[in-house]
Amino acid sequence: MEPPITYYTKAEYIETDTGNKVSRKSVICGSQNIVLGGKTIIQTECIVRGDLRRTGGGHAVVIAIGRYCLLSQRCILRPPYKTYKGVFNYYPMKIGDHVVIGEDSVVEAAQIGSHVHIGKDCVIGRFVIIKDCCKILDGTVIPPNTVIPSFSVYGGNPGRLVDELPESTQELYEARTKQFYYEKFIAEHA
Repeated sequence: MEPPITYYTKAEYIETDTGNKVSRKSVICGSQNIVLGGKTIIQTECIVRGDLRRTGGGHAVVIAIGRYCLLSQRCILRPPYKTYKGVFNYYPMKIGDHVVIGEDSVVEAAQIGSHVHIGKDCVIGRFVIIKDCCKILDGTVIPPNTVIPSFSVYGGNPGRLVDELPESTQELYEARTKQFYYEKFIAEHA
């Protein structure tokens, strides 16, 4: 599936030294606790909750996002949480390189590997681990604590294995995210 060309207003986005493009219309909480790997795009109305972190001193990386990732419009990233021995805590979220998260998806995973595509309107439950080279179909709900093996396609509610991906998935996803960043996400001339 070829990604469509997306036009954006340059003034609406903040571009960092490492090439990240973050919409001014997104809500980024606790930015000191969020690490973007470079050339990542965070589109309008996304919510990234870096402020939800363990209590205690020092800065902790709450959400780490790799290179060439795309957070589509209105998606929500918040770290997973649980109560352990009577103490409520948040835990870090790590997202690999070349990851696409579709519009209106809510993600509370502990870890998302590299070369992963999450469709639109998905709910990824707390402490889910998605290994490298996976696809989550549109509208899928992944229950908490699920581990999704590499080269899997998950769909449905609750999400379950529906297909497998070819070994060329890594190269395909890498080419697609780079193409979107360089050729399909285009600033409008004002």
